[in-house]
Amino acid sequence: MPLSYVPSPIEFDFDIVYSAITNLSGRMQYYKSLKGKSRLRISKNEFARIYNHSKIIAVKPIQEEGENGYIQMDIYVKEFEV
Repeated sequence: MPLSYVPSPIEFDFDIVYSAITNLSGRMQYYKSLKGKSRLRISKNEFARIYNHSKIIAVKPIQEEGENGYIQMDIYVKEFEV
């Protein structure tokens, strides 16, 4: 049975959203989106550094109908400090 995602009822302020998504061929792609701006593609190393060293406010899983086995997520960050 798949786990259900329950959104937080608490609103929060964030500066940047980092995304890890799967393209049609199954490869991971990583993006950075500043609030109110279009997203920019980033490297896997940059995404890993953000994930390991930033002040993460929230992690939102991205669920797509019929896709099994792919881990996709958005990471909300207030400020970047490394």
